Amino acid sequence: SMSTLVIDTIQGKTTAGSVNVRGEGSNNTNLQQGLAKHWTQIDQDSGSGATSQDSLNQSSVTDHGAGDTSWNFTNAMSNDDYSSQTNCNSGSWYTASSYNDAQKTTSVDRLYTMKLNQSVADSESIFVTTHGDLA
Repeated sequence: SMSTLVIDTIQGKTTAGSVNVRGEGSNNTNLQQGLAKHWTQIDQDSGSGATSQDSLNQSSVTDHGAGDTSWNFTNAMSNDDYSSQTNCNSGSWYTASSYNDAQKTTSVDRLYTMKLNQSVADSESIFVTTHGDLA
């Protein structure tokens, strides 16, 4: 028979913020390290500037001009070495890239979109997932 575990909080016994999960074979993985700390879907071409369609741990987005959008984390990251994976799809060929490290802080990240011919362009659907440590 199947058991159901109903709880509100999972907390590490030795270290409160660290829970290990048995992975494949005898390998363990850290639960907190594997969780996405932020995600969003952004429409840069909404007609009223860049808008977030839905998100987790995001307070706002900022439209800096064609193909240039940043987002603010509700809860900051602990350092600027986090990883934001970006992708976009607009029915045309677009690319998305995270901004350089000079633009990246613990509270905001930024991306740039362009067509494959390297002309700047807004995308209707940008997808971002961020992994790293929360402050």
